This record gives sequence, structure tokens and C-alpha cells, in this order.
Amino acid sequence: TGTAHSQNQPRLKILPASSIQRKPVGHSLLLTCRPEVPDTNLISDLRWNDNRNMTILPKPAGQSSPMIYTESIAGGTALALIFNSLQESMAGTYFCAASYSVTEKLNAAVVVETYVAITWKDAPTDQRPLMGTDYIVRCEVTANPPATVDWLRNGDQIKSSGRYVIENRGLLIKNITEADDGVYTCRAAVMSTGELKNREIRVEVQIMPQVQRLPLVLDAVEGQSFSVMCNATGKPVPEFQWIKKGTQQNAADLDRFSVNAITGQLDISTVEQQDHDNYACIARNPAGHSESVMKLNVLIRPKIIEFINITVSENEEAVFVCKAFGRPAPEITFRRYGTVEEYSIGLQVSDDRIILEQSTDDEKGETVGTLRISKLATTDDGLYECIARNRGDVAFKVGHITVEYRPIFDHLKALPPVYTWEERPANLSCFAQAIPNATIEWRFNDRRVQDLYDQNLRIENEGLRSDLIITPRDRRYYTAYKCVANNRLGSAEHIMELREARIPEMVPQAKPRIVSATSITFDIMAPPVEPGLPLTAFSVQWKEQFQSDWNFALNRTWSPDSPYIVEGLRPQTAYSFRFAARNVVGLSQWGAYVDQSTPRRSEPETPRILHTPIQDEEEDSDPIVTSPYADHFDMRWSIPVDNGEPIDMYRIKYCPGTKVNGYWTEMEEHCIEQDIARMTNYEMRNLQADTYYRIELMAHNAIGFSKPAHVLMKTARGESDHSLGTTYDVYPAGFGGFSSASTPGSPKDVTLLLLTVSFVCRFVFV
Repeated sequence: TGTAHSQNQPRLKILPASSIQRKPVGHSLLLTCRPEVPDTNLISDLRWNDNRNMTILPKPAGQSSPMIYTESIAGGTALALIFNSLQESMAGTYFCAASYSVTEKLNAAVVVETYVAITWKDAPTDQRPLMGTDYIVRCEVTANPPATVDWLRNGDQIKSSGRYVIENRGLLIKNITEADDGVYTCRAAVMSTGELKNREIRVEVQIMPQVQRLPLVLDAVEGQSFSVMCNATGKPVPEFQWIKKGTQQNAADLDRFSVNAITGQLDISTVEQQDHDNYACIARNPAGHSESVMKLNVLIRPKIIEFINITVSENEEAVFVCKAFGRPAPEITFRRYGTVEEYSIGLQVSDDRIILEQSTDDEKGETVGTLRISKLATTDDGLYECIARNRGDVAFKVGHITVEYRPIFDHLKALPPVYTWEERPANLSCFAQAIPNATIEWRFNDRRVQDLYDQNLRIENEGLRSDLIITPRDRRYYTAYKCVANNRLGSAEHIMELREARIPEMVPQAKPRIVSATSITFDIMAPPVEPGLPLTAFSVQWKEQFQSDWNFALNRTWSPDSPYIVEGLRPQTAYSFRFAARNVVGLSQWGAYVDQSTPRRSEPETPRILHTPIQDEEEDSDPIVTSPYADHFDMRWSIPVDNGEPIDMYRIKYCPGTKVNGYWTEMEEHCIEQDIARMTNYEMRNLQADTYYRIELMAHNAIGFSKPAHVLMKTARGESDHSLGTTYDVYPAGFGGFSSASTPGSPKDVTLLLLTVSFVCRFVFV
């Protein structure tokens, strides 16, 4: 009964219920004071007092929250004490008070204790020591009560010994190396509070850059681009900078220069002479920097500043001078333009007339090359190339040696006489080769034509050529004329002959070579001809022998290089033929009379197969033609003489087979015979690969078949192409002679036998 009575007594209850509230500094805290009374409407003056018994006020309206304030909650039936951020000064006893039913005073108290939680004061999570130094991995901790600190690496505890020393400021690592890279754990603990915190610190040991030594001197060519790479080691990867030492300028800021700070490459888009200087490559990272210096030597490409054409008379000495400039001073050589071989310094082994001299002025960067050619010949005339070289480049320039020489008529000596007839004007053209150019005069009977005033002789000059136009009104003009050429070095003469042109002599002989029922092919012997007066045609006349008058004869004309065939003849008819030759003057007299009868109408001549056979390399056999395909062959032939009746068809027959011991064997049951309309080709399809075929071709007319033309053909190796609905030709096993790659009893024969069975089965089911 007493317990029940005490529980019903009016009181104030503080939540959380613990009488002591222990919280870390900086944290927030909420304490709630709630009356436990029979009638909450009788509660008045509910408040919180601090440890100095000062009432804590609520948060002013419209203002930010103070460090500590009160706030009515639960519909005004409870009062909260709120600490926004606990400070050490806020520790102490806090009281909750209220009046109940005006007269009864209620009180409750709670103790607030604070402590300082573990705080990382100086403990960066990324630390980068320099290799080879003594380094303290920093980890300073604040806490109240004080914390104890230990260290771990990869889960293992580090003890103070050797290179590791645990200090208040952190972990000292002596003579740190790259092997000390890793993640270290700084662990702080407060035993009285049980607080434990870990701080992971990544340690990356930095290595000062070390630039690889650059070449002492590098050459760059004026007007060209230049690149150089600077390499360095270091950790982290260093960045690069190039400095022009003479002016202490950053190369990245200069025109035409670019620097890749990541790779260390220095580029100059177009090198100029002012770029000649020392350049330092500097590699930097947080651990430090290092540099290497190289000299940029700017080369001036050769320039040929003088190479003048020269003119020298034959048999004199030519002195050909070429001057060039560059740094370093270039070397000079010569060569004939269009050739590869260059002249060497001094006397030439291949031609002791030629000497190459060279003099160099290194200070001025100039070189003079002199090519001397003694006893100059006309063959020395032409283009020469001066070549100037230094380390920067090669320069070329072409010059000309003109060799002066007396007139010559070498180009005219092989020309035939000039022909004319019937008082037609003739043209004698004369042109002399000479340097300097020659003047031309004509002589007739050793008298200057210019002095004769002969209307039948007229001179026309056009440039370096002189033409003598002759109108031969009588026979005295058919004679020799002299062309005389002069220049200051001498003169030359050339005899040119004008002849009277005549018709050809009679054809001495003509013989029938091929005689058919409707055509005859002749061989014609040409009559002798004058040089420069060739035959232009042959003509034939023919008539039947019973006709006595050649006026009714038929005519035909051929060019000299064509077959001489007379066509359209009647079978079993006797003909007379006569022949003549033609040149520009006219037709010769008729001669070479031939009597020839045509035979009766008969079967055509044998067709001529147009494929060229070759000797089979694999077989000691007759020549064969080869198909480029494994399964087909396009047979082609020419139309034969029909012998009086037109050809109406061709018959082709082809059989597979082989030659064994020099004897041809074929499978007659597998032969294919086909009649073809009038055409000159036939495509043989569905052939076997790598197989010999004997082909027979005959022409047919109303009389009958011609004699057969034969050819042996072999298909290509490989699978036959039967994609267009065709099937394989299958032969029984044991016929090993069909294919050049097959022998009796081989696996291929077995395959053929199986295919035969498959074919028969398919045929039965169909």
C-alpha cells in the first residue's frame, strides 16, 4: 500500500531516465522534463535551471538557435532542454522545477558530464615523404581523457625498433625507401571511455627526378622542323620544362616552339638561325628537380648560288664552275643529268679527259666546284647537275654545256633518193646539224643555184631547213644536187639525188598455194624495187579459160602484206590469172600468167583450232591445251574453206581418257557428241577436274563432213563447279586413267564407287 501511495504522488520525471548523462564535447543533447501527476492541468511554472540556479530561457522567436535553450513539447505537457553543441563548460547539474495545484512544489535533477572525444589534430590521410630522408608519418591526437596511440601496417602492429620509432607527433621512419609505400593505420584509444578510432594514412614515397643525359650537340636544319625528347625518372611522374639558356626564356612561350610537359618533347615547327643556342630540359615533381643541357647546332642547308651555262668549241677545254653556300660548307660533285653516277674528286677513271676540283672556305661557308673537260667532243654536249651536300640537306641545280661544232649531215646519209615523174615538182630538203647554226646553199652542176636564175629551180628557207623545189621539165634535172652548210667552225657537203620514177617491172611469178572449189590462195613474187619507191599493191585479173578477151576479166587488188586470196570461183572450172604490181607512179604490165582449175564441190576443209597446245610437264605425251577451269572449257576455231557448199553445222565430240605407255585410252560410253549451228565456239560443261579429254571437231556442208581436227585438253585441278543444277560425272572404281591424280585402288577410287552407288539409289527413288 505504501508503494502504491508513493507512485501516485505528483512528481517530475527527466528522460533519459539516467541521473547522469555523459556525452562527448561537440555533440548535441536533448533532456525532457515531463510531470507525472493526476491532473496535468494543475501544473504551472514548468522550467529548467542550470547549475547556478538560473532559469534557462526558450529560443527567441525568429532568431537562430542558441547553444542551450528550452522548448515546450508534447502539447505543452513537457519541457525539453536542448544542447546544440556540448562544451566542457556546460557540465554540471541541471534542475527541472514546477508547481502543482499552486501550493505543491515539484523538483527533479540530472547531472550532465562531458568529455573530449578522440580528434585528429594533425593526421593528413595522404603523406608524401622524400626517399632517403627520415620522415615522421604525422598523427597527432587530442582527447580528454587522453588517448593512447599505436600503429599498424597491413594489419600488423608496428613496434618501436630499428627504423620505426613511435613518437607523440607520429611514426618516425628512418631513411625511408620506396618499399615503405603503403597504407598505415594510426589507432587511438581511451580506455576509460572505451572509445577507439582508426585513421588510415596513405604514404607514397616520392623520388626526386633524374633527367637522362641529353646529347651534348644536336643538329637542326634551317627551314625544317626539329624534335627532341627529354626523358626522366621520378615519383610522382615529373613534368618537363625547356629553357633557352642564352635568354633564359621558357621555350613554351617562344614562337614556333612547343613543349609537351607530360612527355618532355620539344618541337620547333621551322628552325631559324637565331635558334642556335644551349637548351636545358628541367624535370620537376614535388620531390625536387634536375636538368640536362644540350646545344642546338643550326645547320644552313646548301644553296647553289652560281652555276652558269657555258658554250665551248669542239676539241677545246670546258671549265664548268658551280658555287654553293651552307653551314658547314658543302661538298660539291657533278653528274650527267639523268644518270646516277657522280664524278669523284680528281681525275676520272672512266674518262681521263675529266677532272673535278673543289675549294672550300669554311669561314664563309662557301665551296667552289670546277668540272674540267679537255678535248671537248659533241657527245659532251648536254645537261649537267651540280650537287651540293652538307649534313643539313642536298641541293641540285642543272646547267648546260653547249658544244660548238662544224656542220654534219649524219642524219641525212641513210635517206633514199627523191623520186618524181611527169614534170611533177620534187622537194629536196636539207638540214645540217651544227652549233652555231649553219647557213645552207644549193649547187647544181657545181654552180650556185642562187646564181642560175632558173625558173625550174626554187629555194625556200624555213628556219634552219632549206628546200630546193625542182620542176623537171627535161631529163637534165634528174641528177645529183649538192647541199652545202657553213658556220664559223667549218663547212660540210651532202649529195642529194633526184630520180625519175617509173612503174614497177612485171610480176615475175605467182603460184597457187591453196586451191578449193570456190577459192584459190596465191603466193606472189614481187618484182625488184628502187630504194624509196616501194610497191603499194598487187592486182590480179581472172577469167574462164574459154574467154579470149581479158576485157571481161574480173579484178581484185591486195595490199602487199595481206593474204592473196581470190574468192567467188565456180567449182570444176578452168581459170586464167595474170598479175601486176603497183607503186605511186602506176600499175606495171600484166605478167605471171597462171592457168588453174578448181576442183569439184566437196566437204569443207578441216577447221583450224585456235588454242595453242603446250607440252604436258607431267606426262610424256603429245602437246595439250589446258583449261583454266576444272569443270568447263570454251572450244574455239576458225571457219574453214567450204569447198563450194556453205557450211551448215559443226560436230564436236569429246571423250575422257588417258595415255598409258604411249597409247591413248578413252571411255567410249562416256563420250559426248554434239552438233552445233554455224558458230566458231562451243562451251563444254560438266567436265571432271584434273582430267584429259580428246576433242574431235568436223565441219559439215551439203557434201559431207570435213576431215576431223583433233586436240588433247586437260582440265584444271580442284573441285568441279556444279552449282547450276548439274551433277558430278561418276566413273567406276578401277578406271584410274581418268584423272592424272588418281591410281587404281586409291581412296579416290573408293569415293568414286560410293558416289556411284549414291547416284544409282537416287535414280531409283526418282
